[in-house]
Parts: sequence; structure tokens; C-alpha cells
Amino acid sequence: MIKITLFLLLATSIYATKINDVANIVGVRDNQIIGYSLVVGLNKTGDGTTSKFTLQSIANMLKSMNIDMSPADIKSKNVAAVVVTAALKPFTKQGDKFDISVSSIGDAKSLEGGMLLMTPLKGVDGKIYALAQGAVSIGGKNTKGAGGESHPTVGIVVEGGLVEREININLYNQENATLSLKESDFKNSVEIQKVINSFYKSQIAVAMDSRTINLKKPENKSMIEFLAEVQDIEMDYKAKDKIIINERTGTIIAGIGIEVKPIVMTHGDITIKIKEQKIPDKPAGSMVVDGDMVIGINEKELYTKEGTTTVANLVRSLQKLGATPKDVIAILEAMKAAGSISAELSVI
Repeated sequence: MIKITLFLLLATSIYATKINDVANIVGVRDNQIIGYSLVVGLNKTGDGTTSKFTLQSIANMLKSMNIDMSPADIKSKNVAAVVVTAALKPFTKQGDKFDISVSSIGDAKSLEGGMLLMTPLKGVDGKIYALAQGAVSIGGKNTKGAGGESHPTVGIVVEGGLVEREININLYNQENATLSLKESDFKNSVEIQKVINSFYKSQIAVAMDSRTINLKKPENKSMIEFLAEVQDIEMDYKAKDKIIINERTGTIIAGIGIEVKPIVMTHGDITIKIKEQKIPDKPAGSMVVDGDMVIGINEKELYTKEGTTTVANLVRSLQKLGATPKDVIAILEAMKAAGSISAELSVI
């Protein structure tokens, strides 16, 4: 039985940052577009005859070129049906080029060496906003998984997209604009209101809720100049405590100051007791492993000085006591469910 006795720390995460890093301008955003097409020129790694939609697509393409052929007569393995996706950046203009992603939807083994045929890319309104075409690469960063492995059925076409229809955002003639916090927080919303009004020495910013701040442009500035200045204003930002867990790789990311509240729990042969104690016990034969943190050799008990218990040193201590990444993740999830950890916990 492994016993772990830990103690409490309270920390805050407040730092200076620019408004641009924590808030978006409403209306200035990416727009997703999508299309369906074929990748040709594959070296017998395309869709097989079981992918009926691919054969039908080939037949339709040939028919548009005055070649009438039944899908049942097509045996090619050099073609793959794909979905093409991309994000149009704000203020893109007609003729601008951008990268696109290509993903197989049939039973193709690889898209390597293929050529994407001309593909109309549509928005949610059904209108065509761009065209895509070009050589498919499967070595780009967008084609790799979380562990860095390549997916041969996912590729990119560098600058393969061409803007045909612009998405108009008329900021210049507007008198008002709206900021939206990337993470909802009343304190940060009020802080943005305060620093903007202080910067302009006028009540031009109003926090409407925990995420929305309405802005009124000063009379002596254009909206573009005004927003450029607003984005560059520094503020005291209180970050939400987060713990990010990747169960597949065993990776745990947590802020240094995330506190662990008193709790008693058991996971397998590991018993954890977290309680307040001004002076931690130091049994005979113990050794210091992390500042004021002490492990007793015989009982395998962990003791810390009051005010040192955080997720970071808890994880570090569990690892030194031989807990596996799977054990540590299960313990953190159980602590979050029990209320011992108040920070947001995300599993990816």
C-alpha cells in the first residue's frame, strides 16, 4: 500500500497581455468551405470497385467530356474520391491563394502523388466561394496525427485554393464594434472595459456580459485605426486554470499554481490523503525529493509543507512513487469529479 499525504496551496494566474490575445472582433473570423472531388494519377492506391460513388463520379466526369461510359465498366484503381476543406481568412480578396486539405472518403490506400481535379468550394449558404486544384502532398503538418504519424489518406494542396467570391466585412464605415472574449469571464470583461476607457479617457467601452464588450469609435479616428489601437492595449488578464490530458500519449499539461483541495482517496494500491498541516511529519529514513517535499522510505508516504500542494507537484510526486501515466490520469479525473480540483479538466 502506498500512502501519499499532501498539503494545500492557493495560487492565482494573473498576467499582463494584449487585448488582441484574449478577445476577437465580432465579424472578423475565418469561414469554413467544403467541396467534393476526385484525386487522379495514383499508383494503384485509389478506391476499389466497392466505392460505388467513386465509379459514378468518374462516369459523370467523363460524360461532361462527351464520353459516355457506365460505372460498371470502370475498373481504374488510380482515382480516389475526396472531400476538400479549407478556411477562408477574413478580408481575403478575389484571386488570393490559400492552402486546402484533402481527405479520402473511399477505400483508397494512399493519396501520395495524386492530382486534385478542379473542385468548387461552397459555404454554408450553398454559394461557391473558391476553386481548388493541384498536386496533393501527404507530408505537410496538417496531414499528421497527434503523435506525429503520417496519414497517407489525408493530404494538402499548398496554395491550391483560389478565391472567387469575396466575403464583405464593412468595418470602415461602422461607428460601433464588438469584442468577444475567447473565454467567458466577468472579471476579464470588466478589466477590458476599464483599460479601454482609461486609455481614451472616455466611456467608449461597455461590458455587456462575461464575454461581450461594446465599443464606440472616437470621433477623431477611423474604425480601422481605433481597432488597431484597442488590440494593442495591455491589460491584466486572469487566466482560467486548466489541466489538459492526452490519454493516448499519457501527456499531462497543468499550470504550476493549480491547487489541490483536501481529499482522501484510494486508487489501486495508492492511497492519497491531502490535508492541512503546518509542519509535515518526517519519519525516520525519509529523504527530500522536491524542496520541502519528503518521502518516507519504509511506508512510502509523501509529506509536504503547508502551502505546497498543486497539481504539478502532485503529478511529480506520484511519478516518483512509481505511478504509471494511466494511474495519474485516473487519479486526476477522480479528484476533479470529487471537487478536490476546481480547475477545468480537458481530455483530448
